[in-house]
Amino acid sequence: MTIRILNESDARLYQELRLSALKINTEAFGSTYEREVKFTLETVVERLKPNDDKFVLGAFGNRNSLVGIVTFMRESGLKTAHKGNVYGLFVKPEMRGQGLGKSLLLELIRKAKDCIGLEQINLTVVSHNEPAKNLYKSLGFQIYGVEKNALKFNGEYFDEDLMVLKI
Repeated sequence: MTIRILNESDARLYQELRLSALKINTEAFGSTYEREVKFTLETVVERLKPNDDKFVLGAFGNRNSLVGIVTFMRESGLKTAHKGNVYGLFVKPEMRGQGLGKSLLLELIRKAKDCIGLEQINLTVVSHNEPAKNLYKSLGFQIYGVEKNALKFNGEYFDEDLMVLKI
């Protein structure tokens, strides 16, 4: 298993896995398959371009297949630049239970610590997603609030737990 920052050359693999994630776990993401299936490859390339304050990590399995992803993005505001955010953690269902999500997050945290002045990493997780919450808690994230009805999809509401890791 190899984990590395994705770049423009990974756009097609990333887009395929991201669309799969949006189909499999529709309730877990703020976006939808219907929205992102319309993204051009150029849009995905722009989304993937890493910089000092933003990167997407990918986990590669056998035969160089992309099996997991997670995104880090630092806040850009003058008063919020001490915070970063985790978005879009996804591991292919057949690869779950092997510690891959944890490995992705550990690498994200390690790389995020290189951001000068970064003090905390935030994330949101659908409140009933106990496996994800347990993973985050095992890495030191703590729940500091709940946003009721944070997401609405097909007439159903989903609460989200707000979590933070002080670094």
